[in-house]
Amino acid sequence: MNRLDLRNGKVEMVHGSGGRAMGQLIRELFAAAFRNEWLDQGNDQAQFSLPPGRVVMATDSHVIAPLFFPGGDIGSLSVHGTINDVAMAGARPCYLAAGFILEEGFPLADLQRIVESMAAASRAAGVPIVTGDTKVVERGKGDGVFITTTGVGVMPPGVELSGDRARPGDRILLSGNIGDHGVTILSLRESLGFETEIGSDSQALHTLVAAMVEAVPEIRCLRDPTRGGLANTLNELAQQSGVGMQLLEREIPVREPVRAACEFLGLDPLYVANEGKLIAICPVEQAERLLATMRAHPQGRDAAIIGTVVEDVQCFVQMETLFGGNRMVDWLNGEQLPRIC
Repeated sequence: MNRLDLRNGKVEMVHGSGGRAMGQLIRELFAAAFRNEWLDQGNDQAQFSLPPGRVVMATDSHVIAPLFFPGGDIGSLSVHGTINDVAMAGARPCYLAAGFILEEGFPLADLQRIVESMAAASRAAGVPIVTGDTKVVERGKGDGVFITTTGVGVMPPGVELSGDRARPGDRILLSGNIGDHGVTILSLRESLGFETEIGSDSQALHTLVAAMVEAVPEIRCLRDPTRGGLANTLNELAQQSGVGMQLLEREIPVREPVRAACEFLGLDPLYVANEGKLIAICPVEQAERLLATMRAHPQGRDAAIIGTVVEDVQCFVQMETLFGGNRMVDWLNGEQLPRIC
């Protein structure tokens, strides 16, 4: 049987039929890229051992358009996103599963590029892809490729992080500049050109989280502000904990090119998606120590304390503006940026 034509070939319906062609696709593309001792078992499931501790599991589907962008692609994004979801519990991500929905006619060269990107991201993070699944849909019933990843991790003893643990007086910390990912995707989608290239911040944050949890076990909660951005994420946390939040606009880091692009496009960077940033809430007594720990890590060098948790039965998130006024930072109304992750 001839090998897959990864340069000129395309996904065909037969690649999802469960027969010889599907086996070849899995063997020559997916298994070759993701190869590890668990995947090499060749079973429909992975068998593995976990270190002691509570098991954490997260799943996420990725439907981004375009599939390739400065700073990443749907492949690396699918790895980073699920690793981060597990890490936000304070857990150590251990294993990943990946499911692919492929559209008939999708170029095998692009699929190979995506799969190899996933493999590289997985290996760089030290979190192997140990099982998966592939389905093919008819031409016109998909959008190239959709990827669902599921992650399993373990929570170390003594770590208790949850979105309902914020308390009045706590400080709110942000690991770095916001808006990079969303503005990158929109600029490509709308064929906009900016003088300074903006790239996605997509990255796996578990090593930053591990350093933070080790230095300050008292952290109340962690969350990555993806869809809906910083604003929606803080509103979610405020509702979960039954508190309000008071932000300081001058302390929220935004790169100047991103700020300029948002002004040009009529967007508020507080609502723009991120794929490599996190929010942390901790007791006021630990805030400076946590900030120093974050800034000592490459992924947190631009970290800042951006606000305070306050008593508020209405669970409002508000912000002191650069001009000294106060504005409501409400939930996103509608959809600011579609298909962003």
